[in-house]
Amino acid sequence: MRTNTYLPWISLLLPACLHIPVAHADMPIFDTHLHYSRQDAETIRPSDFIHIMDLNHITRAVVTGTPNTHTTSLYLASPSRIVPFLGVYQTPDDKERWHQDVALPVRVKRQLESGYWAGIGELHLFARNRDSAVFKDLIQLARDHNLILLMHCDPAVIDSLFQQNPDARVIWAHAGAYPYPPLLNDYLARYPNLSIDLSVRDELIAPGGKLGSEWEELLLDNSDRFMVGVDTYSPVRWSHYNDVVQRIRTWLTQLPEDVATRLAYRNAEHLFGPAGNRVSP
Repeated sequence: MRTNTYLPWISLLLPACLHIPVAHADMPIFDTHLHYSRQDAETIRPSDFIHIMDLNHITRAVVTGTPNTHTTSLYLASPSRIVPFLGVYQTPDDKERWHQDVALPVRVKRQLESGYWAGIGELHLFARNRDSAVFKDLIQLARDHNLILLMHCDPAVIDSLFQQNPDARVIWAHAGAYPYPPLLNDYLARYPNLSIDLSVRDELIAPGGKLGSEWEELLLDNSDRFMVGVDTYSPVRWSHYNDVVQRIRTWLTQLPEDVATRLAYRNAEHLFGPAGNRVSP
């Protein structure tokens, strides 16, 4: 039966959860960077997704996918815990060329009429394409609908985005293309509405599990601007979900408790508001 295909994923996840130290397991996490796309949905049902969240003490999660139908199914299964972002890609190949698709803004505008989207993205874009007219249209749509933009980009794109809309609300995925503490500190000072998710940067932040001094200083000085996430960028990533969450908790607990809880979930709660809070069409 089809349901049997889901069972190995849960059996892989459960043992790791049982071995997380109590101090780590008790810390709630708001995962601000997850993908739930066609390949994920083939092996993980929405109920399994929520079960994975429960096992790992994940209170809420930002989710995007290709195509959007899978994000929608997940949100409808648990609207109080899933924060849906509208992905603009119809296929994985669109990651490289979406900024050239002149029909994209019209499709996005139509999809936003559903009214439950909290943001747009993840958008992959780099300096050479930062003046794309399609990108400018998406910035305007985000402004019109009061949506957050999730950007996978370099610093030049962040500059262009805020030049077009100084009031934009932006999450810089993976601490940017150049995740250097001095650069990040500079950009946080430039743009008050810029938040940063630290997904897939755990080894940079805490090599071997020990929080680096430069990162510690950056996080202490900007404790209200950072969030954490796992980033399930491929189906295989789900089999490591527990390990990644445990790694995040390990370096979080090396920070003062108030700072750790801000990064773990309070900053995201402040950014997204109460559970179930959505924009109106």
